Amino acid sequence: MNLKMKIQNKIINNNNPVFIIAELSANHNQDINIAIETIRAAKKIGVDAIKLQTYTADTITIDCDNKYFQINQGTIWDGTTLYELYKKAYTPWAWHEKLFQVAKEEGIICFSSPFDKTAVDFLEKFNVPAYKIASPEITDIPLIKYIAQKNKPIILSTGIAKKEDIDLAIKTCKDSGNNEIILLKCTSAYPTPMNEVNLLTMRDYKKKYEVIIGLSDHSLGIELPVAAVALGARVIEKHFILDKAIGGPDASFSLDFEEFSNMVKAIRNIEKALGKVTYELTEKTIKTREHCRSLFIVEDIKKGEKITKDNVKSIRPGYGLHPKYSEEILGKSVNQDLKRGTPLKLNYILI
Repeated sequence: MNLKMKIQNKIINNNNPVFIIAELSANHNQDINIAIETIRAAKKIGVDAIKLQTYTADTITIDCDNKYFQINQGTIWDGTTLYELYKKAYTPWAWHEKLFQVAKEEGIICFSSPFDKTAVDFLEKFNVPAYKIASPEITDIPLIKYIAQKNKPIILSTGIAKKEDIDLAIKTCKDSGNNEIILLKCTSAYPTPMNEVNLLTMRDYKKKYEVIIGLSDHSLGIELPVAAVALGARVIEKHFILDKAIGGPDASFSLDFEEFSNMVKAIRNIEKALGKVTYELTEKTIKTREHCRSLFIVEDIKKGEKITKDNVKSIRPGYGLHPKYSEEILGKSVNQDLKRGTPLKLNYILI
């Protein structure tokens, strides 16, 4: 199954490079210059896209500090309220025009995760090439329907989703006439422990839902994205920060410039290594094949003498007769004197 999708100028399928997304999230720490430099740095690293988040504290929650709005789930954000976290983490809407402009100048795709319909309407002004639906919004069916009706590719994260949530979200997209869906395996734990990833589920997505698959990763290293690519992921999303010293709500599980660079290089190397299904040998392998086993004279043999297990053996290198003839030639006589170290040939043997 070779599904295909296009986001702006990038084709996403099995025959093209993995689509790598750098997630800006809150890693600007409320400084537009840091946001701009992050986009420029992402381009230098070689990613395909930078992704923003479009919300305000008031569009995603309400300013309330009762027990329902306190963060107390064993996260890195415990001890504050949802409103206070989002007020600190959001990307000001007034920045978007400039950030989209910088991305265009750099030749890097820029799109966003909208968290309500007003954000979708706002992003439509910039003619975004795709929409990302964050995993907590996978249950917001009216929002998913509204986004699907824009007829643009949808990247859907599954972090907090039960199977029925995924079923309904995908059905909502398809019922809205939008079949351009990328489903990202995601674990909503920050940072993500390795034993909670269950990466093989990603491949089941492709089989069950017939969608392009990928990974949205919140682990501390680069192993998971690389492994995901080896398992068939065509999209990788990872949080990117210029320098962890910047700080901010997402800094601890984001990759810095060097780490993200190493991830991109590793993914591109894995792509090369995966290659294609083939039994043909490369030029280097053909040359190395000279060192395989073959039949050699290991004791001097006089003309007319018989071949035995003592004077002919299968050894390296591979210039002699194929070892498959070992039993067949035993007891046959040779038609000339043969010195130790001579590769055995068929025309040396009396048939």
